[in-house]
Amino acid sequence: MASFFSSFFKGESSVLGVDIGSSSIKVVQLKKKHGRAVLETYGELALGPYANIEVGRAVGLPNDQLIMALKDVLRESKTTTKSCGATLPMSASLITFLTIPPVPEKQIGDVVSIEARKYIPVPLNEVLLDYSLIPKEEAYVTDDENSKVEKKGHDVLVVAIHNEYITRYQEIMAGSALEPSFYEIEVFSSIRAVVEQGMNTVMIIDMGARSTKLYIVERGMLRASHIINKGSQDITLTLSKALSISVSQAETMKRVYGLKGGPEYKELTEIITVNLDYTFYEANATLLNYQKKFGKNVNKVILTGGGVLLKGFTDLAKISFQMDVSYADPFGKLETPAFLAEEFAQAGPEFAVAIGVALRKLSEIK
Repeated sequence: MASFFSSFFKGESSVLGVDIGSSSIKVVQLKKKHGRAVLETYGELALGPYANIEVGRAVGLPNDQLIMALKDVLRESKTTTKSCGATLPMSASLITFLTIPPVPEKQIGDVVSIEARKYIPVPLNEVLLDYSLIPKEEAYVTDDENSKVEKKGHDVLVVAIHNEYITRYQEIMAGSALEPSFYEIEVFSSIRAVVEQGMNTVMIIDMGARSTKLYIVERGMLRASHIINKGSQDITLTLSKALSISVSQAETMKRVYGLKGGPEYKELTEIITVNLDYTFYEANATLLNYQKKFGKNVNKVILTGGGVLLKGFTDLAKISFQMDVSYADPFGKLETPAFLAEEFAQAGPEFAVAIGVALRKLSEIK
C-alpha cells in the first residue's frame, strides 16, 4: 500500500483504474499534468481474509463482500475521485481471431456478427460483441507462381463478454460509489501499460493466483492468447501438501526463498521448479504455434502479475525461453517520486493492469 503522497493532489482531473483480480484488488489514481500521466496514489488489498483464508489465495466473493473490499482499498489509498475505468477478467470473455471476406467498411460489423456465431457458444443477444481490425502488414502476398497478388479480406480480433459479467461489475462499481465510463478486458490494459511503441513482437506472461495468461503482441496488437489454469496459489498448495506444512507457512516460504533458498531448501526449489516447468512448457507451445502460423519470431518475454515476483523466476524463464526476459515496468510510463523508484520497480508487475486501464481513462481528458 502506498498512499502518503495522495494528499498533495486534489485536482478534478484525477482518474482511477480499478483491477479486481482473483486474489486482490488494485487501484491506481492518475492525473494529467503538462501532457504527462502523474501518479497520485495507488493501493492493493488482499481478498483472502474476506473469505477467512490466507493472503494470496484466489477467492470467489459475493458482490457485497467485493464492494466492502473495494471501499476499503479506496479509503486506505486515500483516493479522491469517482471517475474511473475498470477491467474485466479474461475468464469473463471469449477472444477469437477471424478472417472475413473483403467487404465495404460499413458492412464489416454485420459480417463479423455472422461469422462470430460459429465460435461463440451462446446466443449473441447474451453477449456484448466488439471487434477490431488488425492492420495489414503488407498489401500484397506471393501466390503459388511466385507472383505478387493483392491481399484480400480482413483479419479481425473479436471479443465477446457475457452480459451477466457486465451487470455484475456494474453493481459492484455502483455499490462502491464509483463512476466507470468503460469496462475493458484485462489483456488490453496490460498491453497498454507494458508494451512500448515500436517494440518488436513480445510475449506477455501474466501469472495471477488462479491462472496464468499468455499474450503474444505484435506492433501493439494482440495476435494470440492462451490461459493456463494454474497460478501462483497452485505452487503454494503443492508446497503445503508435499512438505506437510500449513498453507500459510508454504506461502511464506515461497515468498521468502522462492528458487533462491540454497542447498538446505533443495526440496522447496525442486517442487517450485516442477510447477513452473509446466507453465513454461505451455508458454513455449504457444510461441511455437504462433511462429508456425505467422512465420515470425517472438523477441522478448515480459513478466506481469504477482506470481512472477517469485525469487529466481526470471532466471528459470531465461533458461526455458532462451531469449530476453524482463519484468514489466508500467510505473515507468508515469511521473512518480524519484525516491520511491525501487518500490515502483518491485510493484510494477502487479499493477500493470490497473495502470493500463487508468491510462485509458486519463486519455479521455482533453
